This record gives sequence, C-alpha cells and structure tokens, in this order.
Amino acid sequence: MRAADKSRDAHRMDYRYLPMSDRTRTLVLMRHAKSDYPDGVGDHERPLAPRGVREAELAGDWIREHLGQIDAVLCSTATRTRQTLDRTGIAAPAQFSGRIYEATPGIVIEEINGITDDVTALLVVGHEPVMSSLALGLADEDSANGLVAEKVSAKYPTSAIAVLRTAVPWGQLGLGGAELVDFHVPR
Repeated sequence: MRAADKSRDAHRMDYRYLPMSDRTRTLVLMRHAKSDYPDGVGDHERPLAPRGVREAELAGDWIREHLGQIDAVLCSTATRTRQTLDRTGIAAPAQFSGRIYEATPGIVIEEINGITDDVTALLVVGHEPVMSSLALGLADEDSANGLVAEKVSAKYPTSAIAVLRTAVPWGQLGLGGAELVDFHVPR
C-alpha cells in the first residue's frame, strides 16, 4: 500500500465497532468493476477487464475489513456484475435481478424493499448512473450535504462502494431514509 493510501484510509472508521441497535442495517452500493469491450459482444454480456478483476478483489477485501459480514446480495444479471460479485469473494446468498440492469433508482429501491428483515448487511452490485443517484437519493438531509455525498457526486468510478446505514426495515426504505457514511474506490 502506498503512503498516500495509508494516510487517506487512516481516518476511515471500522463500522463493525460502531454502536448499533438491533435494528440498524447497512446498505452497500457497489458499481461493477472495470469491464472489457470485446468485439461482437453485447452490453449485457461484457466481461470484466483484467483491471476489473483486480479491483473487484480489492473491493471484497475492503468490505470484509471495514464492514464485516454481508448477509445478502442483490446483483444485476449482466455478466460484468456477476463476475464482480464472484471476484469479491463475498459468499452471501445472492438474488440476480434483470430489473437492476438499466434500472432507475426507484426500481432498485423496490428490489431492496423486498429483502427480508433478518438481513442486516445488504450488498447491491449494479451500474451507473443508478448507483450514485441511489446513494444520493437515499441519503438523509444531513448526509446528503456532507463530504461523502460530494465525493459520490463528483465521480462514481468502477468498483466504487457507497455505504449507507438505516434504522428502518428494508420494506420501508425510501428516499432520504438512510445516512450516507462512507465512499471508497478500491485501487
């Protein structure tokens, strides 16, 4: 790890050790890793590029180190999102939804609303511009105007991860219903 990376990450909190009520839920919104553009391959079937494979592995390492266990995954059916999930090494039960591919934030919220309340940490692997719009849309008033939101607004590159926390059940999560607490780009 480079010195600049260490100093940038030194301020990061380990969310496993923050005080949490039994009702607090963590939502992790991840954009798929860098994809390749092979000739003759449609958008839905595009695979990961070699850089994307490395970044997805780094993303999985970061999630495990900073967030702990993921209980469930919602993932687009696109090849690059499925490969991203596979390369993270996250072994939580996954639901693959064609609705997340070319979705709107509202459609992804509907998918999240279908998650059972026994899930306390949910990973969503999807696409831009939906992941950034979703992170900002779900952010409550205080966090929507903070430094993390500024980073999300500026750029949501491949493999980027936004972390939100909420006390409401998944079935009731809506716009403004979560705190945007972190944004990380694994490189």
